[in-house]
Amino acid sequence: MRLLTVIYLLFLSTFTFANVPDIERATALEGDVNLSLYLVSEKLDGVRATWLQGRLITRGGKVIKPPTWFTLHWPQERLDGELFAGRGQFNIVTSTVLDNEPDESMWRKIRFMVFDAPSAQPFRERYRHYKDIIADCDSPYLFAIEQRQLHTQDDLTSWLDDVVALGGEGLMLHLADASFTGGSDNNLIKLKPFMDAEAVVVGYQPGKGKYLGKMGALIVVNEQGLRFKIGTGFSDAERGNPPAIGSTITYSYHGLTRKGLPRFASFMHVRGVETLDPKD
Repeated sequence: MRLLTVIYLLFLSTFTFANVPDIERATALEGDVNLSLYLVSEKLDGVRATWLQGRLITRGGKVIKPPTWFTLHWPQERLDGELFAGRGQFNIVTSTVLDNEPDESMWRKIRFMVFDAPSAQPFRERYRHYKDIIADCDSPYLFAIEQRQLHTQDDLTSWLDDVVALGGEGLMLHLADASFTGGSDNNLIKLKPFMDAEAVVVGYQPGKGKYLGKMGALIVVNEQGLRFKIGTGFSDAERGNPPAIGSTITYSYHGLTRKGLPRFASFMHVRGVETLDPKD
């Protein structure tokens, strides 16, 4: 653990940090909800960020350094959203936005997809507001995430299936009459076909058979301190060059065993600096 702490501190020393913005964190959907109370949007797998006082800031407080043209003509007020390059392009986003020196060619692939403009107004009014101010901006890199009013559980399930079939993560349900509060509550609910969580890589299990000479499984420790193996979800290239010891990975799973271990854990991707906070 001492070595991991040293690595962590060295990693953080390369970044500039600001005050951590207060954000809303999503809770997982349990059972049915009254859909008439919610607006629903696609859950985007990007780097969550806040546009505040002329700067883009990660949820952990890191100041992102995009090219100056990326935020040209953006409004003065706060906007919350995801830096996003398309479904399945998470690694492109993290490798680009967390660099101290912006790679302009890579930044042109990214958009800031806004899902809130925090204030005391109900979310349905905030949605109208951020759509209007973004429409007034002359920026090809700033977009408003669409919020839909759904009426039945079948509508919700159908859209979730469509999003997942296209490589998306899931859906987000925003309580339409709720003012912005920050923290975790039922104002913001996530709906996924599976759960995901994060763990730190602490070792490797050698591969056998067709994976001889490569990594067979990662040995990880999750946020609850439980140690287990993840042996699926890897490409051949990732088995040949597995995530480094001490890195944080995101994995998917389907429920827990009686011992509290993730059931059918599968590797998703390595997280960047934002793995230091739980992923919404």
